[in-house]
Amino acid sequence: MTTLLSPTPTTEPFYPSADGEPVAETYDHLYALLTVLEVLRQHLEGRQATVLGNQFLYYAQGYPRLRVAPDVMVIFDVAPGGRDNYKIWEEGQVPSVIFEMTSESTREHDQVFKRTLYEQLGVQEYWLFDPKGEWIPGQLQGYRLRGEQYEPIQDFCSQPLQLRLQVEGKLIGFYRQDTGEKLLVPDELAQALRQEVFARQQAEAEAEEERQRAEQERQRAEQERQRAEQERQRAEAAEAQVEQLRAKLRELGSELE
Repeated sequence: MTTLLSPTPTTEPFYPSADGEPVAETYDHLYALLTVLEVLRQHLEGRQATVLGNQFLYYAQGYPRLRVAPDVMVIFDVAPGGRDNYKIWEEGQVPSVIFEMTSESTREHDQVFKRTLYEQLGVQEYWLFDPKGEWIPGQLQGYRLRGEQYEPIQDFCSQPLQLRLQVEGKLIGFYRQDTGEKLLVPDELAQALRQEVFARQQAEAEAEEERQRAEQERQRAEQERQRAEQERQRAEAAEAQVEQLRAKLRELGSELE
């Protein structure tokens, strides 16, 4: 296992806990992230472990820019509970399992940079979940460290977590390897997520109604413009006919003289 640690600097720099970026790319990614976070937190409750979501993982002391924010990371043999960020040199443990909710836009970063970094850090398992099914066949791909390199996990079982993973729509289902029992999302979280889904659907419906109203207004304005143009053309045509008639009358008058 290779850890990217540096000598302790004379003056310890500031390590931010936030960068102002969105937690997840889309609602589906956020929903999957929160579900994995809460299910695993409940699964590991009472153990010397912590589960963190979308928080900075600092891996080189003295270099605050050398950081990554895994969507969900599980660290064993540390004090339970949350952290503002996670510094490997302070905790003394590298994350054992990391989950990334991936998409087509983050594909290269997840497959190249993060995979290489997690290999070097010695993260035992790295899981990529594609909620929208944009690029991973079957939506889920896991890697397990063998020596110093990752190899694909064929049976979709996590050794550190002792769980079997299964794609269930836009979420990951977790099942105990010993009993086959499914780990359920707590009712209160499920209710909160349902409310958030409902609120989002309402907002989307209102936005769609507004879009349709705007489109109708645009169409009405276009129809008015077309009618006005047709009236202008008819007026011009009528004026031209009148002018032709006047010219004809002038010609007849000249002939009579």
